[in-house]
Amino acid sequence: MFDTKQLSHYIDGEWVEGGEFTSVINPATKKEIVQIPLADASKVDEAVATAKRAQKEWALVPAPQRAEVLFEVGRLMKEKKEHLANALTLENGKVLEEARGEVQEGIDMAFYMAGEGRRLFGHTTNAELKDKFAMSVRAPVGVVGIITPWNFPIAIATWKSFPAIVAGNTVVWKPATETPIMAFELAKIFEQAGLPKGVVNVVFGKGGTVGDAMVHHPDIRVISFTGSNETGSHIAGECGRQLKKVSLEMGGKNAVIVMDDADLSLAVEGILWSAFGTSGQRCTACSRVIVHEKVKDELEQRLLTEMKKLTIGNGMDEANKVGPIINQAGLDKINDYMKIGKEEGAILLAGGFELTEGDFAQGYYFAPTLFTDVKIDMRIAQEEIFGPVVSLIPVGSFEEAIEANNDVAYGLSSSIFTNDVNQVFKAQRDLDTGIVYVNAGTTGAEIHLPFGGTKGTGNGHRDSGVQALDVFTEWKAVYVDYSGKLQRAQIDTE
Repeated sequence: MFDTKQLSHYIDGEWVEGGEFTSVINPATKKEIVQIPLADASKVDEAVATAKRAQKEWALVPAPQRAEVLFEVGRLMKEKKEHLANALTLENGKVLEEARGEVQEGIDMAFYMAGEGRRLFGHTTNAELKDKFAMSVRAPVGVVGIITPWNFPIAIATWKSFPAIVAGNTVVWKPATETPIMAFELAKIFEQAGLPKGVVNVVFGKGGTVGDAMVHHPDIRVISFTGSNETGSHIAGECGRQLKKVSLEMGGKNAVIVMDDADLSLAVEGILWSAFGTSGQRCTACSRVIVHEKVKDELEQRLLTEMKKLTIGNGMDEANKVGPIINQAGLDKINDYMKIGKEEGAILLAGGFELTEGDFAQGYYFAPTLFTDVKIDMRIAQEEIFGPVVSLIPVGSFEEAIEANNDVAYGLSSSIFTNDVNQVFKAQRDLDTGIVYVNAGTTGAEIHLPFGGTKGTGNGHRDSGVQALDVFTEWKAVYVDYSGKLQRAQIDTE
């Protein structure tokens, strides 16, 4: 399974000790898996100095050769897929089926971004003067800082690190303290794949120490962060004061719209997967169902019937489809929203409580939960809960459904179930989210498309897809004048 008892930082291609140790807990059993060191700012300084030195050489390696390392990373991840999935479930709790899917996402990202090594396209254009050539090219930014969350500890890390690497940058990575094993495993794969020393460095530690030191370090020119809105807003402010590039991927309050002509069986499948997969601990999880009043009662009953069939427990058991919540703090937050929902007048139809009997007592489990007759301005319909909790919001028309979807502070993912082609195209246009699904749930983004959202979800950048390269490169305009004389743009054009 996982035999290592203590992890170390990975700096300049070496495993480095440093810092007091803290325990990493399996959320399914509450047992310690491993211990990790908590670095102080000096370890960040060490990692950045190493990355800065390495970047000068790495940027001179032809991009197709940089890509060859990513191809090898992808091959090794594919070879080790089952081992990685088991380790992921051990530290994160998600069921093995989902863990395998997350590792596959990293594999896909490796091969996709490796392909960019033979592209990294710029643009050529006509110059306005005779005997002059004009083009634009991508240039690496330098040292990149990435701060990743616990809920997708390997997928999100690959979204950020792989485009940074292929573009000629070096990386300092602070993984979540809840899920450090994926960082340890990926660092070993980088090493085995032949990535030069110092190109990727892993520093374990708390956000207030390691993350803060990264944000304020003058030699880190990009911060790519996925996490809470509170932390992301703070990072944006601090980076703005330093004129430092920042990419933020934060919260979501995603909705599935079910119209009166929808295939209800398909809609129920989509809602169950989107809402209760990963125990609702996805930024794209469905936490609202906006349903036409004509089919509300039937959809409600179908959901209740299917929710009873969900198997909950340790993700290592292939029979289970819903795993634990990450920790006690996560449970406490969900419990708080149960009280809020009831006080606001929402009707609790199912769940709403921790699972503590029998084997459930060994971990952090919460019953899949369904509220109904929720109004769009209730807190449970507006705020991110990050648990297996769904609110049904009845509406009377397509227009009302679109308005309800858009009436939140976030804009990550949305979905509509309908067989009306006119409504499909209007929804694509009018839903103000970065991702829109038709006749599917709110989860399941593919790595070759941009991932990100509008409004409070982020700051306009995208993870994944070719658009991810925009975060980790600068555009450089190049002019070559072969006229043999001084030519002045905008002046000597006549």
